[in-house]
Amino acid sequence: MTRAAALVAASHGTSSADGRAAVAALVDAVRRAAPRVVVEDAFVDVQQPDVASVLDRLGDLPAAVVVPLLLSAGYHVHVDLAREVAQAAGAPVLAAALGPDDRLVGVLAERLAEAGLRGDDRVVLAAAGSSDVRAVDDCRVVGRRLAARLGRPVAVGFLSAARPSLADAIARTRATHPVSRVVVSSYLLAPGYFHDLAVAAGGDVVTAPVLRADAAPPASLVGLVLDRYAEALALRRAA
Repeated sequence: MTRAAALVAASHGTSSADGRAAVAALVDAVRRAAPRVVVEDAFVDVQQPDVASVLDRLGDLPAAVVVPLLLSAGYHVHVDLAREVAQAAGAPVLAAALGPDDRLVGVLAERLAEAGLRGDDRVVLAAAGSSDVRAVDDCRVVGRRLAARLGRPVAVGFLSAARPSLADAIARTRATHPVSRVVVSSYLLAPGYFHDLAVAAGGDVVTAPVLRADAAPPASLVGLVLDRYAEALALRRAA
């Protein structure tokens, strides 16, 4: 029987215990959902093992698929992961980032409902930000899709590199709608440094990130990871 290509789940990495637990729970859920696939954890930064060492260890398996557990395709996908995949033995392939995707928009809407979103609230999407315009554009796409899903405007603010900053986006929204609450929708994968920045940016309410430390990962997100894996394999066969 031909073995399935391994799935290397490559997350950013974090020093947050809650963030590590939330991402590990997602990877474990992917393992349970695809029991015939070897699923390995790997990290772009902060944590070990890195992607290169995992790919080296998997050299005797069928070509691995590196799935970025990243919400948008910025420098880490287009440069860091692309370089490590290109330099690895065994012809691994790199899948697309998780977003934009309507399943992520659905999770954001769920988090807003959990936070008690009201009819007169104003929503600001909090994204990590990037110096890569493609990643910034991805986040703006998610903001537009969330606005369509909610039937209300959604501003977008960034926590690093891009503009407007989240604090500025919150301030502008509050200035134009002074009697409304400003609710920050945390478009971040898991608890950690950036989510802490979002909490401190001045919103009246801040939602939980896509992955919560106190709950199982959304089934839709598990499906999204497996779809990115399958899409990359399909493109490889077509090529």
